[in-house]
Amino acid sequence: MRRLLATGAAVLALLVTTGCATTAGSSAADAEPPKPSKVDPWENWNRKVFSFNDAIDTAVIRPVATAYEKVVPQLIRTGVTNFYGNFADAWSAVNNVLQGKLADGAQDVMRVGTNTLFGIGGLFDVATELGLDSQREDFGQTLGYWGIAPGPYVVWPLFGPSTVRESFAMPLDRYVGPGLAFSDGSTQYSLMFLGLLNERANLLPTSRMLDDMALDKYVFVRDAYLQRRRSLVYDGNEPESEEDSFEADPEPPAAAASQPAAASAPAAAAASAPDAPASQPSN
Repeated sequence: MRRLLATGAAVLALLVTTGCATTAGSSAADAEPPKPSKVDPWENWNRKVFSFNDAIDTAVIRPVATAYEKVVPQLIRTGVTNFYGNFADAWSAVNNVLQGKLADGAQDVMRVGTNTLFGIGGLFDVATELGLDSQREDFGQTLGYWGIAPGPYVVWPLFGPSTVRESFAMPLDRYVGPGLAFSDGSTQYSLMFLGLLNERANLLPTSRMLDDMALDKYVFVRDAYLQRRRSLVYDGNEPESEEDSFEADPEPPAAAASQPAAASAPAAAAASAPDAPASQPSN
């Protein structure tokens, strides 16, 4: 029984991290081996894994998630989402503190306390109604905050899109959850299975949207994932750069925050020169 639950949880992990992909990538894209790039040097291998994951999702995961969506009432599914989100907020508080964002960390702690006490163990999101919005952070964002570059894009069997940096953070980010409160393996796997199933069901509208889009779904998923992770690391305030590269961030958020004077010095020098062109406004 434990092996069955573990296998089911691993399979359901497939598109939970992707937020997209439901059907196989375009046959034209698979016909020719793609040229390596800095962002995706393993694209040929990644496309094969993407197709493998997609086939499993189409044959097993999506039908199960669709049945779950039809059978389980929306109110209960929302409660499950809130319950798992409460644990995610607790982990977010830890990562906000690790990033030095003490105010955000304190707000996450207040969210967890409020939803646990007044939301019946987190089944109801009372904190949001009180103006305590989630400051969701994970360990991958923490690594990025302190200047660790994402590295090349990689697609893992069953677990979907990632980068080298996120791959190191994934085990810890995935480990934190309701299962930590139990020592029994069957209970842990059951909770993991339920969380992944519920999350996949929440992604069904996105999957249906992609079904109607005529595009290279591999490229769409890759670009959407990388842009989203980059935005999360910078809290939506990404620095401008001449070249859009996910291989190395122009400047880590922590370093940018600690050197405001050095960043403004060149602009001041340029402004004082009589023939110097107008300087760009600093962000």
